[in-house]
Amino acid sequence: QVQLVESGGGLAQPGGSLRLSCAASGRIFSTDVMGWHRQAPGKQREMVARITSRDNTNYADSVRGRFTISRDNAENTVYLQMNSLKPEDTAVYYCRLDRRGVYWGQGTQVTVSS
Repeated sequence: QVQLVESGGGLAQPGGSLRLSCAASGRIFSTDVMGWHRQAPGKQREMVARITSRDNTNYADSVRGRFTISRDNAENTVYLQMNSLKPEDTAVYYCRLDRRGVYWGQGTQVTVSS
């Protein structure tokens, strides 16, 4: 059983930056697919960024060029660097791990507002 704990959320101004972290309770393997998803009020959860076993990355069109996903398997941690934040980035951000099943973190709130 893997537990994921997100941190780093908070309030940012438009154009600002935040860095989210997702720490796994156990080891992250290089074969694990890790990702960040978000859910805004009244909307469905959507994929934001994903990093695969060979560090291939995928991004939602809405964040490409602004967000960067990375992983540190030695530290069992996945990061999401978010730059040039917009009000529409406001959501609860969830970490996800795919390994013969899907694991989710509890989420961290990101609010972008002036």
